[in-house]
Amino acid sequence: MLCGPLTGTPHMSKPTYKIIFLNHGKVYELYARNADSSGLMGFVAVRELIFSEPASLVIDPTEERLRDEFAGVKCLHIPMHSVVRIEEVEKTGACLIRDRDSGEKITQFPMSPHHPKRND
Repeated sequence: MLCGPLTGTPHMSKPTYKIIFLNHGKVYELYARNADSSGLMGFVAVRELIFSEPASLVIDPTEERLRDEFAGVKCLHIPMHSVVRIEEVEKTGACLIRDRDSGEKITQFPMSPHHPKRND
């Protein structure tokens, strides 16, 4: 019988983890196939990040930002004191960035590089 790295719960397939952690004053929610104690003391190692596949033309800009931010990352080492919670879940959802105080989802809107001045 196999057990997940951070839990003693038996399972037959590879688990999926929802990792919630603080990063630069915001709360990040990511999904990964592997979350375990890191070889670096005081860190949690997160591997095999999971992002939803765009199924339509509507793309969540927050998840796209996270996909870009963590592109090419083989292993993410998160300081233990930044981890809010790690959950073993059955399904993945959209990766999010939330405001630390309000808990509201932060959505990054695409902005043009040049902002014309308004004369009010």
